Amino acid sequence: MLKKRIITSLVLAPVVLAGVFYLPPGGFALFVTLIISLSAWEWADLCGCNGRLAQGVYTLFVAICCGLSIYAPPLWLLWLSALWWFIALVLVKQYPASEKMLSYRSVRLVAGLFTLVPPWFGMYQLRQINDGTLLIFTLLVIVWAADCGAYFVGKRFGRVKLIERVSPKKTLEGMVGGVLLAVLLVSLVTLLSSVSFAQGISLLAVTVITVPVSVLGDLWESVLKRGRGLKDSGSLLPGHGGILDRIDSLTAAIPVFTLYVMLVRGV
Repeated sequence: MLKKRIITSLVLAPVVLAGVFYLPPGGFALFVTLIISLSAWEWADLCGCNGRLAQGVYTLFVAICCGLSIYAPPLWLLWLSALWWFIALVLVKQYPASEKMLSYRSVRLVAGLFTLVPPWFGMYQLRQINDGTLLIFTLLVIVWAADCGAYFVGKRFGRVKLIERVSPKKTLEGMVGGVLLAVLLVSLVTLLSSVSFAQGISLLAVTVITVPVSVLGDLWESVLKRGRGLKDSGSLLPGHGGILDRIDSLTAAIPVFTLYVMLVRGV
């Protein structure tokens, strides 16, 4: 399983990075739309939408909402997303008590909009900034480093469970390891780039904020999968499950990271 995960990651990472650095803004928006749409397809299944027609309708609706989101006031939408992730945190912490409310398909479908549309919007907004590609690359480094650091540190030193009833393998030590590795790699990115000292410090600050939020995104999807009795959201990626399994951390991290950047820079 680990071998499959590594091979899949080695294939996917260059594709994603190529999309970030070489696609024009419009092409990049379509690239992210494809990823979100595939995730929406899987989310519909997590909601209990049986049949490809129902999944297709929901996927199309999510894609349309992504496109329409560009007309919303950026900070308002991002603050709304931050509020949503606070609600998601409460639902995760109260699991399995929260499962009663989440058992309603309509609640899960609406939750999918709050989970999937803001990440698309956040990527779109970051791409509009002058150094947007560097910011997006830094964000990906943060989340990927957090994932790797949490996995290896948690496996070796993990003792204190975060929320065992939701994800038995996630530990406090693993999350700390993820933060430390992310901080280390972001420090290297800032040293090798042309960002100012103040911008570098700001990126390190947002790294410390973003890593725990990314963990919440992972836990939130775990709650949804547990409600459906599923291990993975899909089977498209060998060793990784579905697309949603790969971007669950990003769904929470992107809007929070983008909000921080826009507030600090006054964009």
